[in-house]
Amino acid sequence: MTGVAVVTGGGSGIGRATCAALRDEGFTLAVLDLDGDAAAAAAGDDGSARAVDVSDADAVDAAFAALVAEHGRVDVLVNNAGITGGPAATVCHETPVEDFDRVLATNVRGPFLCSRAALPTMLAQGSGHVITIASTAGLVAFPGRHAYTVSKGGALMFAKSLALDYAPHGIRSNAVCPGFVRTPMTQWRLDVPELAAEVEANIPLGRVAEPEDVADAVAVLASGRMGYMTGHALVVDGGWTVR
Repeated sequence: MTGVAVVTGGGSGIGRATCAALRDEGFTLAVLDLDGDAAAAAAGDDGSARAVDVSDADAVDAAFAALVAEHGRVDVLVNNAGITGGPAATVCHETPVEDFDRVLATNVRGPFLCSRAALPTMLAQGSGHVITIASTAGLVAFPGRHAYTVSKGGALMFAKSLALDYAPHGIRSNAVCPGFVRTPMTQWRLDVPELAAEVEANIPLGRVAEPEDVADAVAVLASGRMGYMTGHALVVDGGWTVR
């Protein structure tokens, strides 16, 4: 597969692994991340990178205008940038409003703004694929993570809504729903043996996912090998949700 893939939050974790997997598929990368240096490292020599806050409408519009001017098209958009919220973002009545807003701004507003910016180019091409990284938290509520659970439920329905509205235009939309993944955001928990054992005990395959496990799923979707799939939530959780 050749084409241009835009990956948000591509500087680390799942995003960084996704960039590597898509590069192996033959894509030219345009990487957006708060950390411009990390984005540049993930993009590779033939890609492009920009430091962008995906919740900032003006910054997103400017970034997409620049990358379309540079690359000429957008074949795949991976809405990966996301946050879990700070320690205070817990149950509903204890979550500060600013923490709730921050999580929703990144995890729901971000995919909206980036897709809104990419879709006119995809419409002009008559093709494209939006892949949104949701979570098993969008399928099964996570205890004590109200804002995150709400945001990932929103991200999942966001992907389904796009699939319905844009299928007649040759544009597909799918979500990938990872379970527990070893990333900089989760490593603190996995560094505590008792907490790591508790997490792994609830995963039938007996281990947490590596970022590459999720990246492989994104790469298969982006490759076009599952070209009849749209509006789907692809669960990559080691069997956690089948318990």
